[in-house]
Amino acid sequence: MRNSIGWFRIVPVALALPALAAPSLGVQAAAQAQALAPASTSHQRLLPLQGGRNFRDLGGYRSADGRMVKWNILYRSGSMHGLTDADYRYLEGLGIRVVCDFRDSNERANEPVVWPATGAPRVLSDDYEMDRRFMPRGDPKTWTDTQIRAAMTASYPRLLAQFNSQYRRMFAELLAGHAPLAFNCSAGKDRTGIAAALLLTALGVPRTTVIEDYRLTNRYLNPASFMAKNTTPNPASPMAGLPPQAMRSMLAADRSYIEAALAVVDRHKDGATGYFRDELGLSPADLARLRALYLTNARSA
Repeated sequence: MRNSIGWFRIVPVALALPALAAPSLGVQAAAQAQALAPASTSHQRLLPLQGGRNFRDLGGYRSADGRMVKWNILYRSGSMHGLTDADYRYLEGLGIRVVCDFRDSNERANEPVVWPATGAPRVLSDDYEMDRRFMPRGDPKTWTDTQIRAAMTASYPRLLAQFNSQYRRMFAELLAGHAPLAFNCSAGKDRTGIAAALLLTALGVPRTTVIEDYRLTNRYLNPASFMAKNTTPNPASPMAGLPPQAMRSMLAADRSYIEAALAVVDRHKDGATGYFRDELGLSPADLARLRALYLTNARSA
């Protein structure tokens, strides 16, 4: 009973989305921690799964208008290949209806996920091959931390464009009320990180919180464990033979990576509102509906 994994390779309630605010350098760590922490002890950010990878609930984040993302309805994850029978029973109890699997054909084949027939969600995926042209040239054994960081930063705008159709489909499912919904890639960091950033932004969650949610992967994904669990390493993969520091930079959730994608959103005509309208087909009325569906009054959460 496994999903597929692979390696990340190379995406007030008004009728208009508020402009994305640039992250404030004066934001205190305590305020960030409060924004990221569950609103009560009855909710957990990281799901208690035996074989989960970076499988988290997006609930509890405050929106700019004072509301809160609902718990137990929006989930982000890495590969679900390692889920156990007990994990599947737990997820069935959550009532997940749809899984948007952003992994490519090889990743899904190498680490398939076989959901139990009872309570299985609808899994949406595309057959494609990841674009790796963002990687440095030459022998991976010679790649430096600086090269990897530059390559990763450059890759995020490309992922944003490459996965546009899959992100559109995710939003269409959410607009149709097909939730609880989960979305995943391999590590739950890059393709999934961009999807989560877009979703939280569409719900009006402030930029600082969006970035800190992305960076939580540094807490919940152990790079050594991630590599050790890849039981079918590909010798042709650029990850094979990478120097340790370069590997850490590739698997890190560095804020500069996600900021590179969000900068594309910021630069679009009319900012985030224009980006959602022109690139993801989300009208102001659609954004209002998403917020009505997936936000709740913070006092009632």
